[in-house]
Amino acid sequence: MSHVTSPGLFVSLEGGDGAGKSTQAHKLRDWLVAAGREVVLTREPGGTQLGRTLRDAVLHGEDVDARTEALLYATDRAHHVASLVRPALERGAVVVTDRYLDSSVAYQGSGRDLGADEVERLSMWATGGLLPALTVLLDLDPVEGQRRLTGAPDRLERAGDDFHRRTRQAFLDRAAADPARWLVLDASRGPDELATAVRARVEGLL
Repeated sequence: MSHVTSPGLFVSLEGGDGAGKSTQAHKLRDWLVAAGREVVLTREPGGTQLGRTLRDAVLHGEDVDARTEALLYATDRAHHVASLVRPALERGAVVVTDRYLDSSVAYQGSGRDLGADEVERLSMWATGGLLPALTVLLDLDPVEGQRRLTGAPDRLERAGDDFHRRTRQAFLDRAAADPARWLVLDASRGPDELATAVRARVEGLL
């Protein structure tokens, strides 16, 4: 695995549903913009027009088997990186994404029992080996995360307690194996406190 070498900076936010990834992504974007940086705020799936179509298909469309789900996410990721992420990094922007390949490894690899190594190889091939310089894990008990959700649950949100426990543990295991890339934060802390911790780590990478 190789971290990206480019003028830009690639940051991903990971964690279970309801952990506050979107809130922290927007707070980080606002801080970086105020500091004069170009920021591309995006998400997976759904960061491109094709991605929005795939997001609707995989989260709200007809039921698909686990391998099809993994391939749809990989398709979205390949297009997302080629059309949006790499060009932004090459021109020196900071790219902040709500979810990236670690979500696939945790959700499809561990949650769906497809095998973390296989799903990781698929995503690394799809992206040409692109990894973020920093991945922030907002770690939260899945029960608390479910309590925070509003609106009708999507397919992954409905997957059950055991599924969400496996994915949480998969995120924690990945973070422990690569501490140079990961920042693990207790997502039950206040949003401003979390944002301060994220900024401190990002500042050292700019």
